[in-house]
Amino acid sequence: MATATAADVDRAVAAARRAFEDGRWSRLAPAARKKVLHRIADRIEAEALALTVLGVRDNGTEISMALKAEAGSAAGTFRYYAEALDKVAGEVAPTAPDVLGLVHRTAVGVVGAIVPWNFPLMIGAWKLAPALAMGNSVVLKPAETASLSLLRLAEICSECGLPDGVLNVVTGPGAETGAALADHMDVDVMVFTGSGATGRRLLEASARSNLKRCYLELGGKSPNIVFADARDLDHAAKVTAMGIFRNSGQVCVAGSRLLVEASIHDAFVARVVAHAEALVVGDPLALSSQIGAVNSEAQLARNLAHVAQARAEGGEVQCGGLRILAETGGTYMAPTVITGVTAQASLFQREVFGPVLSVTPFDSEAEALQLANATDFGLAAGVWTQDLSRAHRCVAGIRAGVVHVNTYGGADNTVPLGGVGQSGNGHDKSLHALEKYIDQKVAWIQL
Repeated sequence: MATATAADVDRAVAAARRAFEDGRWSRLAPAARKKVLHRIADRIEAEALALTVLGVRDNGTEISMALKAEAGSAAGTFRYYAEALDKVAGEVAPTAPDVLGLVHRTAVGVVGAIVPWNFPLMIGAWKLAPALAMGNSVVLKPAETASLSLLRLAEICSECGLPDGVLNVVTGPGAETGAALADHMDVDVMVFTGSGATGRRLLEASARSNLKRCYLELGGKSPNIVFADARDLDHAAKVTAMGIFRNSGQVCVAGSRLLVEASIHDAFVARVVAHAEALVVGDPLALSSQIGAVNSEAQLARNLAHVAQARAEGGEVQCGGLRILAETGGTYMAPTVITGVTAQASLFQREVFGPVLSVTPFDSEAEALQLANATDFGLAAGVWTQDLSRAHRCVAGIRAGVVHVNTYGGADNTVPLGGVGQSGNGHDKSLHALEKYIDQKVAWIQL
C-alpha cells in the first residue's frame, strides 16, 4: 500500500477545502444529498460479498460475522444518515420582541478521519456517513494494514454521485500519513477510533496546530458481571464467550474482564471454558469458521506476551493461551480463559485486544461495582441478573458509555457508542453523532 507523504496529505486537504468552499456538496439541497447517500447504501448492499472479502483478506475477521458487521452495517449507517440529514434544523431563540435570534447549524468544513483495522468498513461508515450528511468534505486515512475495503468504498461514493474532492483517501502509516493529517492547519475536525496512545498524539497535534476539535473513540477493558441469580447461566456463558472471542477479541467493546459472583465462580467458568473450547477457529474466509485470525504476527506476539505476564502474576490458564494452526502460516490463537486475576494484575488493567478473558470473583454487589470501575477505561460493560433494582443500580454505578443488561454487545444506529475516561470523548452512531460535524452560528437581527 502506498504511503501518502505530507505533501500528498496537503493536496488531499486542499481538494477537500476547495470542494467545501465552492459548495458542490456543502450547499447542495438536503434532498439531493439524501439521494446520493441512499445510492451509496444500495451499492454497498449490492457489493456486500466483494467488499467483505476485501476486508477479511486484510484483517482476518471471520466472514461469517463480517458479512453483517462490515458491509451490512455500513449500508445501514449510510441509509440511517441519509434519512437523518434533513431532520437537523436551526432554532429561533426566545429573544426580545424587537430582536430575531436565529441559531443556524452549519457544516464544519474539512473533517479528518482515521479508521482502525479491526472493522474498517463499519467504522469508516460511522465517520463518513454523518460527516457527508451534514455537507462536510472528508479526508479519510484507513489503517495501513486494512485499506482495501475503504478504497473501494471511496470509488463507490464517486460512482454514486458524490462530487470530486468531497471524499479523499490517503493511505499509509499513522506515524507519517496520520501525523500529517492531524497536524494540518486546514483540517477543522479530527475523528478517530484506535489506541489511547495515538489518541493522545492527536490531542497534542491539535494543540500545536489550529486547535481543531478531536473526537476520540479509544480502547476498553470492559467488565462483564455475572450475578448468581442470572436467569440462564449457560446462555450467559455462551454470550460471554462470544462477547470476548468474536473477531479474535479484536473489538473495542469486548467483554474482556469477567467478574463472577463467588458462589457460582467455578461452575460458571467451566461453562465459559466449554463454550470457548467448542469454537471453531480457522480460515476466516470459510463460513464454518466461528473465529478467524489475529490481525498480524506482531499482534499475536503481544497477545501471547500478555498471557505469559498473567501466568507470572499468578493467573491460571484454563484453556487456550497458545498459538494454533501454525502449520497453515496463519496467525491463529486459541480462545483463552485465565482465572485468579486480581484487580492489581496487568491483565486486569491493560487492554490486550486479543482473545483473552480474565476472570475475577466477587462477593457482593458493592465489590462488583468497585471492580468494574477499577481501571482507567470506561467503554462498555455487561450485567447479568434477574433483580431489576440491582440492574438499574449497576447501570447507574458503572462508569461506561454503554451497559448491557442480560446480554452483551447489542448495538444499533439509533443509539450512540462511546466511552468515558481513557476510552475517549467521542460518540459514533445515532443522531447525537451529527453534533461532531456541525457548528452553531447565531444571527442576531435587530427588527
